[in-house]
Amino acid sequence: QVQLVESGGDLVQPGGSLRLSCVASGGDFSLYLVSWFRQPPGKQREFVASVNTGGGGTYEDFAKGRFFVSRDNSKNTVYLQMNNLKLEDTGTYYCTFAGNWGQGTQVTVSS
Repeated sequence: QVQLVESGGDLVQPGGSLRLSCVASGGDFSLYLVSWFRQPPGKQREFVASVNTGGGGTYEDFAKGRFFVSRDNSKNTVYLQMNNLKLEDTGTYYCTFAGNWGQGTQVTVSS
């Protein structure tokens, strides 16, 4: 059974940075595109970024130029580097692949 565990969420000031991690177990992670989604407070879950099997990234407009997604298949881990964080980046961040979702990690951007 596939399990995904996100980590790295924290309270950070505007303009700060965080690196989120998503560790997968129980599946052949390297074969899949892995995506990050987020759910801001009181809003629906939305796409953030994805990384394909070759390591190429795709980003939602709000993430372009600030967020960078990468993967290390040897560690079954995907990363989301988030820079220049804004108040509106607050939310729970989830990773997903092949229909599996993690529990999420909380990111709070506040002064």
